[in-house]
Amino acid sequence: MSSESITVHLVGDSTMADKEANERPETGWGMPFADCFDDAVTVANHAQNGRSTRTFLEEGRWRPVVRQLTETDYVFVQFGHNDEVPSKEQHTTKEGFVDNLGKFVGETREQGATPVLLTSIARRHFDDDGVPKDTHREYADLTRAVARDRDVPFIDMDERTRSLLAELGPEASTALYNHLEPGEHPNYLDGIADDTHFSEHGARRMADLVLDGVEELDLGLAAHVES
Repeated sequence: MSSESITVHLVGDSTMADKEANERPETGWGMPFADCFDDAVTVANHAQNGRSTRTFLEEGRWRPVVRQLTETDYVFVQFGHNDEVPSKEQHTTKEGFVDNLGKFVGETREQGATPVLLTSIARRHFDDDGVPKDTHREYADLTRAVARDRDVPFIDMDERTRSLLAELGPEASTALYNHLEPGEHPNYLDGIADDTHFSEHGARRMADLVLDGVEELDLGLAAHVES
């Protein structure tokens, strides 16, 4: 066991969150991500289904995270899926989204910990030419701007996952998401074609892309990644 003790706190929505047995095989990328490090690292997944930056804060989910941060810790923040949809009750204005990301970053740094901002993972939507659509453009750009303006370590998962979708194409990319035929799994007897949430395989691929970002950023955390 290393003398250094690191906790990586994951703060985000359903694409990152742990899943209950009745939701499987849907898998948040935070689940396989937790198994990618040596014994010095603990991953604490605080992500919750259906949350935006605003509702995560309003429900008091952020304060307990801040209270336990130490100087060796990291906070990975990935929101946008629910913030960006005006018809959702979780919707956050653009100004509010920027302010909330700033709060996560500022309060993480006040505790001496390291914030990392991530854009949302692309939805599996292709245009007629088989090119992945930019489904998160506005709120991804806001995240990019906060990372740039505040000099925050940043992993552009929107861009990385659209590149992966483009590489795989419309057909092969279904394996990344929670697509099931009727009767294939007892939790989804009628089948499902979910182009937002991941299969176990897809979550593993997403976690690998996050790890690529960690290593490219040359964070101290990278030294603890196990292949």
